[in-house]
Amino acid sequence: MAETKYGKYIIREPLEKGLTPMLHICGEEGCDGAKFPNFPVEVQLLCITEPLAFPHQPHTHDADELFFIFGGNPKNFFEFGAEIEISLGEEGEKHIINSTSIVYIPKGLVHGPIVIKKVDKPVQWMHILFTPKYDMSAGDASLHPKHPRERYSPEEIKKLKGR
Repeated sequence: MAETKYGKYIIREPLEKGLTPMLHICGEEGCDGAKFPNFPVEVQLLCITEPLAFPHQPHTHDADELFFIFGGNPKNFFEFGAEIEISLGEEGEKHIINSTSIVYIPKGLVHGPIVIKKVDKPVQWMHILFTPKYDMSAGDASLHPKHPRERYSPEEIKKLKGR
């Protein structure tokens, strides 16, 4: 394919292996966004099809964070078939997410663990951390995968696409 002036800003099939296949970009060395000077955020998008627990125990960040949690039907994001437990604050106040939601985690707010307790229909989980690199100001950062992360091969991507 011929090089174009702005083609460098398109990252095709940035699929990483993790708890589920995920789209991911950040400014950390070894991550796709690192090739862009001053890349500003760390973003992950996962499709969750079965119960799971995120590996992080209670932790904080030095930046604000958003979780977008929505149904997996692109024609109706409100078609939501899961139950997610999110603990917030020093006291671990538990919140059940069972409908399309956005969770705002202000800088310094303790959060976690996060447990996907039930999945009747796939849900999408998007996390945006407003800093180029995923980091914790409190908590065990060793549980977070380092970069570069394992990528899907072209053959594995074909399988994921059902081809």
